[in-house]
Amino acid sequence: MISRRLFLQTGTATIAISTAGGFAQASEPAGEPVYLGVSGPLTGPNAQYGAQWKQGFDLALDQINGSGGIKGRPLRYLFEDTQSDPKQTVAVAQKFVADKRIVAELGDFASPASMAASPIYQRAGLVQFGLTNSHPDFTKTGDFIWSNSVSQADEQPLNAAFAVKRLGFKRIAVLHLNTDWGRTSKDHFVAAAKNLGAEIVATEGYLPEEKDFRSTLVRVRDANPDSLFLVSYYADAALIVRAARQTGLAVPVAASSSIYSPKFVELGGEAAEGVFTAARFFPADPRPEVQTFVTSFKAKYGKEPDAFNAYAYDTMVLFGQVLREAPELDRRTVRDTLARVKDVPSVVYGKASFDTKTRRVAGARNAELVVKGGSFTLWGGGKATN
Repeated sequence: MISRRLFLQTGTATIAISTAGGFAQASEPAGEPVYLGVSGPLTGPNAQYGAQWKQGFDLALDQINGSGGIKGRPLRYLFEDTQSDPKQTVAVAQKFVADKRIVAELGDFASPASMAASPIYQRAGLVQFGLTNSHPDFTKTGDFIWSNSVSQADEQPLNAAFAVKRLGFKRIAVLHLNTDWGRTSKDHFVAAAKNLGAEIVATEGYLPEEKDFRSTLVRVRDANPDSLFLVSYYADAALIVRAARQTGLAVPVAASSSIYSPKFVELGGEAAEGVFTAARFFPADPRPEVQTFVTSFKAKYGKEPDAFNAYAYDTMVLFGQVLREAPELDRRTVRDTLARVKDVPSVVYGKASFDTKTRRVAGARNAELVVKGGSFTLWGGGKATN
């Protein structure tokens, strides 16, 4: 039996907040807490993403509760570990909808795991908010299903344009996770790349637990591509680029934004050099909201944040504003207020607003990146070479 662990975010009694004169101590609100439910992986193959979410959530809660909380009440979250498994997300959804303290739910990590639970949240009238759910069908279940993640139907054509028009890819081999997310993303990328005049010479799916890509890459090499595009997470992408070198597949590599993490560079080593991606968040972005977030994150955790930290932080900031503006803290009013909020401060988007028809965030922006000198850097342009 798979065990489930319950995590309660309690906050701290006092935190430091910035003032004109430096730092001052602010007491956490003392009222009855306002709770969000979080469904996501804290164990299993995607455990690192749940850990990254918690870091972003906790930093935002420091700031929200340090500035008065929600109508004088602290904001907290209940995190249920699902391993991003659809069977477990359904059980968690049933638990969350029965817990009347919870005013909205965040998660799950993978779209299929989230979508398995969506009908439960929709029937119960509890907002399900997918902070990393890019499957085009995620928000289609109903008017309580929302996301600040860009749909793959929008992201993959941007990736195709980056690969074909900006990087000069012409004969592309595509490797993709053989999951619902991976297949959907691959299909959108392939269709867009073909429309731009590229030829797709090979497509190869692989299972999430796969570790040895050499035979797959030999087949890809024999198709004579001039480039490789990966629909992957950072751990498997790192294994793929290492194996590509071992099999003599010396072509430029680009990947979906899901590889963007310092861990990709760490795990990929020298083989990660020269890999391209387009990310929604980049810590060297000079925008003031990005630099303020990066500085705060480094002060709390002693390291630089990545996109998953940023999405989690943005999501908690968003709900802080929604809950402050909501006339009542009941589930339907929270949904209605989410539909009305405009220009919420956002690390990822600058200012976040929602398209109320699709219930997705509007105004996505991209930073074009390449791994250079052991880290992701802004790409300066020019045709990709290996």
